[in-house]
Amino acid sequence: MKIHHRHDWNLSPEQAVALQKQLASELVTDQPIALDDVRLVAGVDVSVKNDLSHAAVVVLAFPDLQPVETVTAAMPTPFPYIPGLLSFREGPVLESAFERLQHVPDVFIFDGMGIAHPRRIGIASHLGLWLQKPTIGCGKTLLTGRYAEPGSEKGAYSHLVDRGQVIGAVVRTRTGVKPVYISPGHLADLPTSVELILRCATRYRLPEPIRRAHLAAGDFGT
Repeated sequence: MKIHHRHDWNLSPEQAVALQKQLASELVTDQPIALDDVRLVAGVDVSVKNDLSHAAVVVLAFPDLQPVETVTAAMPTPFPYIPGLLSFREGPVLESAFERLQHVPDVFIFDGMGIAHPRRIGIASHLGLWLQKPTIGCGKTLLTGRYAEPGSEKGAYSHLVDRGQVIGAVVRTRTGVKPVYISPGHLADLPTSVELILRCATRYRLPEPIRRAHLAAGDFGT
């Protein structure tokens, strides 16, 4: 798969923050995903073990969610763990994995944030600029913002708000389990991002593309 290389990854934390502020202005987060045209959806995750980063991208057919392709990549972890700068820690190994894809997904779902980020550019947004495909962030833990607890049934959600702006949704993907934090990354909007996540949620809290990518990244790291 062709990747649009936007910048070098070898930056200081201060340079990384400045770059985020610059790139955030390029994001498109009010464009509905054409769900009827989606045929392939990818889950994206990275695991780190013994200072090695292991990336996995799992491509599934949509809507039946049957596996199509799994690619992995590994490299020494290049950047410290700093909240809000995850893309600089995981971006290099993900770039390597994306380049190995033989199929071009219509949508990428990241284990991480889209615009639900203090500077409105989480990993799903940042890498969306490289992929130039619709991307969605699906995080397991809150990074920023406030919300009212959604209802307990699957499909219930509430808006995630930060500094007066709706930056995502807190979505119940399975009745009675903890919600996940959904936000558009790039070339997507919030309503269709939530709808796609729910259509990819089967028996588990995590939507199937992310769940499979998480397993692949973990297996690859052992």
